[in-house]
Parts: sequence; structure tokens; C-alpha cells
Amino acid sequence: MEKVNPIQLQKYLKGLDYPVNKKELISAAKKNGADKAVNSLLNMLPERDYQTPVDVSKELGKIE
Repeated sequence: MEKVNPIQLQKYLKGLDYPVNKKELISAAKKNGADKAVNSLLNMLPERDYQTPVDVSKELGKIE
């Protein structure tokens, strides 16, 4: 699985007010121009609320 640069990931997730759910993460990433690899990884995240950007990065680290 391709690694996602954490700084680039946060650019794709800009404008979000945490906590957010998986659907909101995916929507923001698409709106901010995330590529297919990032969208694919976000789709693999568990359905839950993410309290901070670090929570998102940690969960993605488990997938990658």
C-alpha cells in the first residue's frame, strides 16, 4: 500500500472542524483535490469519529 505524506494529507483535509466522521473526511479530501491513492486509503478507514488530524494519521498508519 502506498504511503501518504502526513503534511499533504492535512492539505487535503483542510477546512474540517473536528471531530469528523469518515464520510466528512472523504468529502473534504475530494473537494481539496486528493488523488485516487489518498481517496482509496480514506475509504479503508473504520467508521468512527476522528477527534483530531493526528487520529486520522494514526489510523492510516495502521492501514499502510
